Amino acid sequence: MAKVTGVTKRTIDYYTNLGLLQAERSQTNYRYYSEEQIEQIKTIEEFKKRKLSLEEIKEQLNKHKMNSFDIEELKTNMKDLNEKIHQMLTTVDIQDHHKKKEVRNTISHESISLIQALLLLLN
Repeated sequence: MAKVTGVTKRTIDYYTNLGLLQAERSQTNYRYYSEEQIEQIKTIEEFKKRKLSLEEIKEQLNKHKMNSFDIEELKTNMKDLNEKIHQMLTTVDIQDHHKKKEVRNTISHESISLIQALLLLLN
């Protein structure tokens, strides 16, 4: 890990003890770090170059985790909504072509509004 990141073992231990990194433990108590943890060390080092304190770095990493979680949750919710819309369209049996077109337009306009609102939140 130290060779891959260019950070000393002592520094990695220090980051782990501060809670900036989390390692998996083997049965023999060795620490194993994921690719995500390697990227996190690189991120920490970038923040250090910008003169952020370790406490500020920890706050930034926590914000990033929350944003990642929020985005994943948002993607899941959007997928669920999309599936529900498709289910509704396939289960609704509208004989009148005009009404069917009206339902599709309503759903499309609502979807566009939802997408625009989501894009505003992400920017």
